[in-house]
Amino acid sequence: MRSTLRTPIFRRALVAVAVGSLALGLTSCGDDKKDDKSSGDNSSESPSSGVQLPKLDGQSLEIAAVWTGDEQKNFKQVLAEFEKRTGAKVTFVPAQDPIINFLGSKVAGGAPPDIAMLPQPGAIKQAVDKKWAKPLGADARAQLTKNYSTGWQELGKVDGKQYAAYYKAANKSLVWYNTKAFDNAAAKVPKTWKEFLATAQTVYDSGVTPVSVGGADGWPLTDWFENIYLSQAGPEKYDQLAKHEIKWTDPSVKQALTTLAQLWGKSDFIAGGNKQAVQTEFTKSVEQTFTGGDQPKAAMVYEGDFAQVNIEQTKAKIGTDAKVFPFPAVGDQAPVVSGGDAAVILKDSKASQALVTWLASPEAATIQAKLGGYLSPNKNVDLSAYPNEVQRTIAKALVDSGDDFRFDMSDQTPQAFGGTPGKGEWKALQDFLVDPKDIAGTQRTLEADAAKAYKD
Repeated sequence: MRSTLRTPIFRRALVAVAVGSLALGLTSCGDDKKDDKSSGDNSSESPSSGVQLPKLDGQSLEIAAVWTGDEQKNFKQVLAEFEKRTGAKVTFVPAQDPIINFLGSKVAGGAPPDIAMLPQPGAIKQAVDKKWAKPLGADARAQLTKNYSTGWQELGKVDGKQYAAYYKAANKSLVWYNTKAFDNAAAKVPKTWKEFLATAQTVYDSGVTPVSVGGADGWPLTDWFENIYLSQAGPEKYDQLAKHEIKWTDPSVKQALTTLAQLWGKSDFIAGGNKQAVQTEFTKSVEQTFTGGDQPKAAMVYEGDFAQVNIEQTKAKIGTDAKVFPFPAVGDQAPVVSGGDAAVILKDSKASQALVTWLASPEAATIQAKLGGYLSPNKNVDLSAYPNEVQRTIAKALVDSGDDFRFDMSDQTPQAFGGTPGKGEWKALQDFLVDPKDIAGTQRTLEADAAKAYKD
């Protein structure tokens, strides 16, 4: 299966400005026409956003997502406000990865949730192809038109029809660092890959392991690769590889893996060594970077803005104890890779259409923005809603980039290849983390798995 995602146009000058602004801010901060089922005569309207929600007393909804911990807890506050405004009852259904498989079992059993939060454009396409997904109504589409750039709207379309509303975004081109470890090592914030490796050496020489890698989950490893590949190979090849128009045995993939091996090939630079890293969950990879006082298990950890939730669990103060810099430029410029989760309706009703309309509004996003560890692609969310300067700067850079970003590559591929634990790209890169010397073997494995997934 091949995703029909239309990738936003990449304009070098604008992205360079956005990335430059991000770098400055982060390193300097100290601290078709269908009747809409959601419309009705009895609705409440907010003067701040104009979102209209019908009265839904006595109606019940289920919404499924893979979110856990604070992410789930915070999202439930958004659902609680919807309940308060409409009178509906919303139940959060914990899902497992891959969520398409989880939903498949629910559909087969005749009890799918009303709405699912899908993390991949490829998964949205699958839900449409399987005739699970229902088109969004007029009210939800109006919120998207008013609040989202064209690029984010297009990500939720299949064959020109709007099936999804992106509620949550991620800036996945960030490296978080322990300021105490950096200060003790007199380490400098790097802007290029060469400088990044030099900084890692400086930190290592001070007695602290440079980098924490969460390899047990698989997906952080795909993000490492994608940032290097986008910066080094460029956006055109990135798009081609995402669509499998070029093979994973292409020389550009070899070059990116070779570059990645410059870090992963130095076991002493990885917290616990390579074999331990592949058993380290993402949450632990973040937490161990910001605990241990003067001797944390690592000085840096790569991942998106959402890592803030995990940092806050360590009691480290973001903007003081924990700071962030853009993923270093490997090629001509630093990469801008984004991810996100989109609401897709599986059971069409007035209530489900209303909930997606709510999630596409600035008000819903503002509630979760204030709680931290969340980034909205909604351009009408006031930056003041974010709880700290780091988050405000990240959010501004994402919104200012407009359509000039690249969506997470693995999320654009068939889920069997780019989004399934223990299979496809996740497994191949886990094996590569354990043995970074086997570049050719990794490429062959990636291509074999990709070819099968796209054919299926």
